[in-house]
Order: sequence, then C-alpha cells, then structure tokens
Amino acid sequence: MKNKNKKEIDRRTFLKIFGAGTATTAAALYGCRPRNNSVVNGGSDNAQTGEMTYRITPTTGDKVSLLGYGCMRLPTTSNSSARDSQDEIDQDMVNRQVDYAIAHGVNYFDTSPAYCKGRSEHAMGIALSRHPRDKYFIATKLSNFSPDTWSREASIAMYRNSLKELQVDYLDYMLLHGIGMGGMEAMKGRYLDNGILDFLIEERKAGRIRNLGFSYHGDIEVFDYLLARHDEIKWDFVQIQLNYVDWKHAKEMNTRNTDAEYLYGELVKRGIPAVIMEPLLGGRLANVPNYIVSRLKQRRPSDSVASWAFRFAGSPEGVLTVLSGMTYMEHLQENLHTYSPLAPLTDNDKDFLEETAQLLLKYPTIPCNDCKYCMPCPYGIDIPSILIHYNKCVNEGNIPANTQDENYRKARWVFLVGYDRSVPRLRQANHCIGCNQCVHHCPQNINIPRELHRIDRFVEQLKMEN
Repeated sequence: MKNKNKKEIDRRTFLKIFGAGTATTAAALYGCRPRNNSVVNGGSDNAQTGEMTYRITPTTGDKVSLLGYGCMRLPTTSNSSARDSQDEIDQDMVNRQVDYAIAHGVNYFDTSPAYCKGRSEHAMGIALSRHPRDKYFIATKLSNFSPDTWSREASIAMYRNSLKELQVDYLDYMLLHGIGMGGMEAMKGRYLDNGILDFLIEERKAGRIRNLGFSYHGDIEVFDYLLARHDEIKWDFVQIQLNYVDWKHAKEMNTRNTDAEYLYGELVKRGIPAVIMEPLLGGRLANVPNYIVSRLKQRRPSDSVASWAFRFAGSPEGVLTVLSGMTYMEHLQENLHTYSPLAPLTDNDKDFLEETAQLLLKYPTIPCNDCKYCMPCPYGIDIPSILIHYNKCVNEGNIPANTQDENYRKARWVFLVGYDRSVPRLRQANHCIGCNQCVHHCPQNINIPRELHRIDRFVEQLKMEN
C-alpha cells in the first residue's frame, strides 16, 4: 500500500534551501532562547546531542519516535498559529519543518479533520507526501463531534476524506476523537449505534487502518467502558492527557477530570501503549511563576522549563510517543534536544516534580488550554482571552490580594489595564448570562460561567478600590 511517484527530498538539498526566522514568542513559551540560531539560517545544527529515542508499538512493531509532531498549531503566513488564525497556512514553512523533523528522527505526525479550522490534514498531506511513505506514520481522527456528522454515511465520508486530504491509501494510527465528551450518550451516537466502531475494526482488518485507538477527554465512564471491551476490540493504543500536575492532581484542577496516574495505569494493565497529549498542560508548564522557574533552573541550569514536563511525559515505559504542537522551528529544535536521546527522570526527579506540582496548585489558575472549543459564545464573550489573561496575571504575580502589600497598587493597575487591552469591553466577563452552552464543549470540563462570574466579581472589586 505504498504511495507511488513521491519525491524524496535529499537532506543536503533541504539544508541548502532552509532558512526562516522563528517567532520571539516561542522563547517565552519554552522558557529559553534557541540554542543556536545558525540552524534557522541554514548553518550547523546544535539542536540535539544524539539519536532520537524510539518506542515500539506492540501490535504492529512500529518503531515510533518518542517526540510526536502535533499538527494542531501549524504556522501561518502571518507568523501565528493556524489553530487561532484564519490566515493562510504557510505551506512552505510547514514543508520545511516537516523535512527538518524527519531528518532528525521524528516519524509520528498527529492531525485531525478539525485541526487548524479544518486545514491541517490538507497541509500535512502536501508536506508528508514529498517523502517515501515508509518514512512516516500518520495519525488522524474521526472528529464527528457535531450531531449532523453522527450518521454512518457522514462519518464514513469524513474518514474517506481524511485519506484523500492526506494523500494516502492507508492510515497508520486512527483514533475515535475525544471520547468522553458528552458522556455515553455521545459515545453511542458517534460510534456505537451507527456501527462506525465496527466499520473501523473492519477497515483495520482490511489494512486501511494499521492501528486503532481513541483519545480520551471527560467522562471516565466512557474510558472504562471502552477498556472493558479491550479483549474484544483489541485497542492498539490510547491517547491520554498526562503531565506532572495531572498525574496526581487532575481532580484538584477540576473535579470532573481523572488523574493521569489512573488512566496510564489502566492502559499498562492491558499492555496498551499510551500516546500523550497536553504534556505542557496547554502551555502552562512552560510558563510557570518566576520562583518555579528559579527552582527548576537551580536543579538543571541548562535545561528549559518545558523540558522538565517533556521528560516527565516521556519517561514511563508504556508511553509510545509524546505529542507537541510545534508552530515554530524553535519548538521543534528544543524538543529534539530533549528526546535525542531522552534522559529519563530519576526517582528523585519525580519527587521534585511532585513537590513542584503542589506548589503550582497554590496558584488559583483555571485549567483552560485555549483550545477554543467553547467558541463562539452566543453573547460575544471572548472566553479564552478572559481566562488566559487571568491565568497570566496569576503566573506573573499580578493578582492583587492584600491591600496592605506595597505592590498592591501596581498589581491592580496591571490586571485592570491588561484586561481592557486583552479583551474588548463588550466581550468581557460581565456579559455572561450563564446559558451554559460553552460548558458542554469544554474538553477540560471547566464550569466556564462560574469562572467568568468569579473573575467579573474580582474585576468589579478592583474598580471600586482607590
């Protein structure tokens, strides 16, 4: 089932044509500067120190890179993320980053019909089809979230369109997307009552799907139900959210979430490899308060803040690959350094990160990953921007708490001025009427109206104070 007439790009040719700057915002996200900008300008590569770490898929024997390329945040021509922007995807840059990733050992690429406002599969099909089919594994999903796509015909059409957009005649890894969102009712409507799960199993038998799995968000009943059917279905892999905060404290972040320790443990019991999403908890573990940065740097001065989270996610032996949405070349270079090869966490490192997680929990941040599934709000509220501004101020210590503190006035000013700059007044939290429409779409199960009302009360309190 190999795709024919595909041109392989020689690595030397790639390096000759390679050249593009990276966004400065990437340094802020990863808590570091690029190790060597000469890579970006076409020079030597200091981004990694050795060979990529690989793990094996038990059922098919695939040798999978521990770093997986998440395709939700592809770069645009305006140097932003296509997840957040309607701007045109920068196909040339996507091609270059995919070439660079493959040249440095990355072979797992994760996309979806829903990513980048429906444009990710097409862009990845163009980028990957330039390489021999056996040089990469492509993972995509049946993202039939909307009830108008629940019918057997509509779901099969979505699946077949993925093959077309990706320019392949088989999929290496196919996922039921976001099971648990909407509970068992949605699970039955999307995959069971319409016979789609049975259809996908037959596609696996026919070889058009090599590995079948699911990604999990939300209702633990659905997760447990699908694992209870493992002897019958024989899941090849399962995608879960795992990071050093969610490992033991997911319920402290949100009572409706489930600790990653339990999710991973249930997979290990059955010998099912785990694909990891949200290793940075929506970027928050790369943008921690300054005293946490100092704590991490004191222990490993040359490592970025983000690398601690990636090492945690990649250390368990049952982890097949760790996904990272890499908009900029700097993201890719930094992650290559972490996983080429992986330096697994020691027991002392694990204890250290557990202490770090407990310190982070003292800050009342909201577990928003800026996925924008809650949007659009029917009343025009910019939900993600409100929650992100609040979290940013918490992380930077700009949450006014004690009026007697000498920094109180400054922190109050920073919060209020930043709020007006980040969110237009007609789109601020005071316009929330509590319709709850957003709640059902949130993968993190955040009680969004409650948080908006809490932030609005906080804002009004600050405005009233002199």
